[in-house]
Amino acid sequence: MTSATLDAAPAGAATVTTPAAGAQAATAPPRQAARRRYAVVGTGARALVYVDATATHHDVAELVALCDTNAARLGHHADRVRAAGGEAPATYDATGGIEDMLDEVAPDVVVVTSPDRVHASHVAAALGRGADVVVEKPLTIDAAGMYTIADAVRRSEGRLTVAHNYRYAARNAALRRVIADGRIGDVVSVHFEWLLDTAHGADYFRRWHREKAASGGLLVHKASHHFDLVNWWTGDVPETVYARGGLRFYGRADAGGPRYVLDLSGDADLRGLYLDAAHLDGYRRDQDPFAPGATIEDTLSVLVGYRSGATLTYSLTAHSPWEGYRVAVNGTRGRVELEVVERCHATPGRLWTGGAASEASCCAARRRGGRLVVQEHWGRSEEIALPDDDGHVEGDAALLRDVLRGHLDPADGGPGADPLGRRATLADGLRSVAVGVAGNRSLATGQVVPVAALGVDLG
Repeated sequence: MTSATLDAAPAGAATVTTPAAGAQAATAPPRQAARRRYAVVGTGARALVYVDATATHHDVAELVALCDTNAARLGHHADRVRAAGGEAPATYDATGGIEDMLDEVAPDVVVVTSPDRVHASHVAAALGRGADVVVEKPLTIDAAGMYTIADAVRRSEGRLTVAHNYRYAARNAALRRVIADGRIGDVVSVHFEWLLDTAHGADYFRRWHREKAASGGLLVHKASHHFDLVNWWTGDVPETVYARGGLRFYGRADAGGPRYVLDLSGDADLRGLYLDAAHLDGYRRDQDPFAPGATIEDTLSVLVGYRSGATLTYSLTAHSPWEGYRVAVNGTRGRVELEVVERCHATPGRLWTGGAASEASCCAARRRGGRLVVQEHWGRSEEIALPDDDGHVEGDAALLRDVLRGHLDPADGGPGADPLGRRATLADGLRSVAVGVAGNRSLATGQVVPVAALGVDLG
């Protein structure tokens, strides 16, 4: 597995000097935190996380530009920045590309939170100007996009980071440590089931994600999170993929009803970003998830073969009554199991926003939280204590600290060396989407698809 060295400054970043050995601390000049200039491309709801983070980390981050195809969304974000006491960033129309923004603003870092289908072009354009890039998962949606980004990284001095925030969740990191410490020996198989409840799962069928040409389907858009976790936990590289699945629930006209109706007017951000912006481009964030036209699957099963000989059996259900995941990793010395309940039941009309402390005990039979159990051959089972974190929310906060402060020396508040290698690189991004892209080919052909057939070197 390729992992980034987190305390190495990216090319072009300002360096931080430290006092010479023996220098008196009282007379040494204070070190200055390098403040970098950020631009965000794609100003939907996910961009809020990064816009807010530049305010939280204002000592090292300055938001200088926003770029989108919808002027109302741009205005909503600019208003939020002003309301928080900041200076509104410059805004740019992305209809013809992002080149004007890159030429006029020349940001140090470009954050790509645009729809998945245009990730490759936006990433390549920013890297082509020498900027560092942070791209939301998935890296891209197809083999052509994988090649475009890999070629752009090869040609650029900029640094690419893929925002795989689930690596930063404490429970997922704990599983990584168990495997890395050799507690279960060499990994021979992984069984991974991911469940989206009917609040979260339905939401993918309300948005542009319902079109596979725009999102790559849930095997790419959503499961790239999960394939990345497996690749990272095991340090392995996927080689073959076989997938089966289809539209089994949201494709049924008789399965909907008022519980699936989403009211955007009740949330200020959803109203400003989508309801009040729809007249400009016709995009609806609150489509009927059971309406015809969805070309993605809601039920998926995948078998992945790895370079080491290990296998992954993976299942994704986007219409479960509860939300969470179960992972079992079998090794030559034992087995480790992780079970996580992110939400014990779905509430009609409510979007997925992560878990909440008030929900921790709402279902007596299925309590929210995580449980990690390891058992070595001939030994008794051992439960490893996990913090009561939120996974996605906690992962976001840790990822953003890492990304926005990653150019700093640890003495100045930057991250130190990370033995878990959580900051995802190009190779990690390619390997995570490769499973989904090959899986989509397998769904279409009914055949086992070698990852090498994608024509992109995974390292």
